[in-house]
Amino acid sequence: MKSQTEDVTVFQFDKTSYPEEPPFHPSDMFSEYPFGETVDEPNPIYDGVRETFRQAGLDEPNMDSANWNPLSDVLEPDDDVVLKPNFVKESHPRDPDGWKYVLTHGSVIRAVADYVFKALGDEGSVVVADAPHTDSSFNAICDVLGMYDIEAFYSDRGLDFSLVDLRKEEWETNDGVVMNRRDLEGDPRGYSEFDLANGSEFADHGGEGHYYGADFDKEQVNYHHRDGRHEYLLASTPISADVVFSLPKLKTHKKAGITVTLKNLVGINGDKNYLPHHTEPGDGHPGDEHPDPSSKHQIEQLIAPLFIEFANRFPKIGPRVLLLAKKAGKPIFGGTEEVIRQGNWWGNDTTWRMCLDLNKLLFYGNTDGSIREADPENRKRHYSLVDGVIAGEGRGPMDPDPVNTGLFVFGTHPASVDASCAYLMGFDPDKIPIVRQSFRCESYTIAEWDWTDIKISSNREAWSGPLPDIPVSTTLDFKPHFGWTDHIKHGDNISGSEQTPRSTLGDD
Repeated sequence: MKSQTEDVTVFQFDKTSYPEEPPFHPSDMFSEYPFGETVDEPNPIYDGVRETFRQAGLDEPNMDSANWNPLSDVLEPDDDVVLKPNFVKESHPRDPDGWKYVLTHGSVIRAVADYVFKALGDEGSVVVADAPHTDSSFNAICDVLGMYDIEAFYSDRGLDFSLVDLRKEEWETNDGVVMNRRDLEGDPRGYSEFDLANGSEFADHGGEGHYYGADFDKEQVNYHHRDGRHEYLLASTPISADVVFSLPKLKTHKKAGITVTLKNLVGINGDKNYLPHHTEPGDGHPGDEHPDPSSKHQIEQLIAPLFIEFANRFPKIGPRVLLLAKKAGKPIFGGTEEVIRQGNWWGNDTTWRMCLDLNKLLFYGNTDGSIREADPENRKRHYSLVDGVIAGEGRGPMDPDPVNTGLFVFGTHPASVDASCAYLMGFDPDKIPIVRQSFRCESYTIAEWDWTDIKISSNREAWSGPLPDIPVSTTLDFKPHFGWTDHIKHGDNISGSEQTPRSTLGDD
């Protein structure tokens, strides 16, 4: 089973809470458990991860014995394995406990890492790596998730387990304004620069010169995507690994519709200013920053860059002036939690292309910047187990509301996992470009099947069988980000204009 298939496993249980005490030992001494420590505190997460692997039929001949080694079906003893969680932000803007439905929980990472180490043996190594949002604190994320306790647990047993912040820079911000920038050590294995050229999903896009990246200096992102070049700088730790095992959080997303495995790869980049996030209008291209910009929104778009340029040119006083301007502008132009801006809507035709380019490079890229022939046999193994125990709906990915689903989704192929998640969230995979197009890439293909070919194995009878046959009435009915309302669910009219997202200096 070391090849990637379209089959997906879905396990749902009635437990929708996480254990509190790291390093999150199991509460039962399972026969295959390689360590001696258990706890009295219930740990439904360990149980859930274990049951998901059982539901998937992994290492079925040894199931329920001390020899059961589920991930031996998908890992080799000498594999270099990277666990890629969602470490986007250590806090939630409205709920002190909201990180539980923003971040992949440490108890999920611990349970998966136990089974990874069992498959690899004592000589194996596991790296937990991510590039959080630039204004996040990697240390604070690891603290709140109990990751340092997990690291110490494995270290005390002589196991090679490490935590790596893949970013080159961290920002200190105030209300979205960059007040200070600090260089980081970055990926210890360095970075790899790639040019996808005509193999990029941007090759036929037509937005050259008008891309907007993560920072306000648009010159950088447009330098990397012009004249037939489509360049990305990726961290070499995931590129050099034999296996990347994604552990994403199940959430809605303002620019991509959903964020699961495919979107999770934004966290392997080395410089977010290589990443187009939306396209501004110009040179005959309509852009996708806003669905129907009003005169007020157009005024905002003219004024905001002037304050931003001032902040960049005069770093001692400029950011403070920009911060005052944003506070003054918010009552006039609205905040991003209320209005559409920066490509946060269903018509964003940029973000999905960037994300699928990153998936292509993880599949086929080499650390020297070369790209292997686009053959399924040449792909890196990229697996996924989705933490949907407490998921996020609405204003995702940073400001969602919680959804208690008790859900784990596992598969050996990222596009199939994401299509299954989208469907079970109550969304139509064909109406989410990052999902739909992942099955249609012509250069550096990601999948050889369509989402309609996916078969689900689940402990819920209604969710077992071909994905398109699952009754929509049995799905979870997630609330989308407001920029995607009426354009993402089954039956929504994505071509009609009967409900255009609302128009709207506010926040990013």
